[in-house]
Amino acid sequence: MTGLLVLGLFQATFAQQDAAVPQLGGPNSVGTQVKSDDEKKQSTYRFEDFTRRFQPYYDFKARVNDQYGLAFGADYNLLYQGANESLGEDDAAVGVLRFFGTWTVLGRDTGNPGSLTIKFENRHRLGTDIAPQALAGEIGYVGVTATNYSDAGWILTNLYWQQSFNDNGFELGVGIVDVTDYVNVYGLVNPWTDFINLTFSTDPTIPTPSQGMGVAMNAMITDNLYVLAGLSDTNGDPSDPGDSFDTFFNDREYFKHVEVGWISSFKHRFKDNIHLTAWQVDERKTAQVADGWGVAFSFNKLLDDRWLPFARFGYSDGGGALLERSLSVGLGYFANTKSDTLGVGLNWGRPAEETFGPDLEDQYTAEVYYRMQVHQHTSITPNVQMLVNPALNLQEDQIWVIGLRARVSF
Repeated sequence: MTGLLVLGLFQATFAQQDAAVPQLGGPNSVGTQVKSDDEKKQSTYRFEDFTRRFQPYYDFKARVNDQYGLAFGADYNLLYQGANESLGEDDAAVGVLRFFGTWTVLGRDTGNPGSLTIKFENRHRLGTDIAPQALAGEIGYVGVTATNYSDAGWILTNLYWQQSFNDNGFELGVGIVDVTDYVNVYGLVNPWTDFINLTFSTDPTIPTPSQGMGVAMNAMITDNLYVLAGLSDTNGDPSDPGDSFDTFFNDREYFKHVEVGWISSFKHRFKDNIHLTAWQVDERKTAQVADGWGVAFSFNKLLDDRWLPFARFGYSDGGGALLERSLSVGLGYFANTKSDTLGVGLNWGRPAEETFGPDLEDQYTAEVYYRMQVHQHTSITPNVQMLVNPALNLQEDQIWVIGLRARVSF
């Protein structure tokens, strides 16, 4: 079996309030994405005839979920990025087709359900020599200007079983999973809909591994306090998931994490969240990456159902992290009349000396995006990034990266 695990972050005590679609991890997880795509949205254009023609398909999806506990969806994502200065390539474009779903197989009407989640993707360049995920290396920036927008081809990014115990008070899972779905998440962490620079879509001081085999648990200590812990294979390869089983048990080089956090409620578990994450990673002998450890702190608080200020700090010591210090602050704004989102983020980062060598300058990153919901299942997002003192490019003090993203869900 090709497998890794993840656990249903924050689902525990509150799972019965939203049992139709198991929600594992943060906003980027399959369950949360399926539910978000199916929610009614206020959009700029109605396209009533178009919507009416496809309504039978969405009615069918709802019936399948109601009758069989199978919630599924798909999307196609397009991204173009161009830089005003570069040491090599200065533009990149990619398309990403994703299929995902979660099937509650056991105990749908009990407090101890068991569910299977799967997600597979095809990531492919569109008319450029590189994909946006590789653009940072071309311009000499320590980081990633477009998380997940790579040219990886067909990959399996989720295949895991989650089991609840003690009336959803304790969760345990195993299968293939993306660690960034549940470690150190917050309300604007989803790179398919919100920030795309790594400094804001996750944390560059945490060397999270590629999708691979692992195990995790989640326990609600009180209605508001949770503990999340687990380990995963550092040598996972989503293009060859069968190999993850071998490396997990034979190489035994693991990424381990423990997170303690507070949430205000299940409804706002991502947007009213304060947590502290500690991690440790083993030495990767074949890859010649030293072991390491670190901590990360995250705070975001929803105000007046419209404003989401956030602050996130990370520290790392080895382990192959991109940055050894990182501080991000920013703000999300959710429009009242439409399902639009404005995001603004600022970051200070110190490149990891162990990874890139000594005497590199600190970097500063700014990102602004505006996601426009032009139709119930279609959004368009202009994105602007300013990179100050790109650490591996001594020729430029400032580089602009302009992007345009589109997403269609179905």
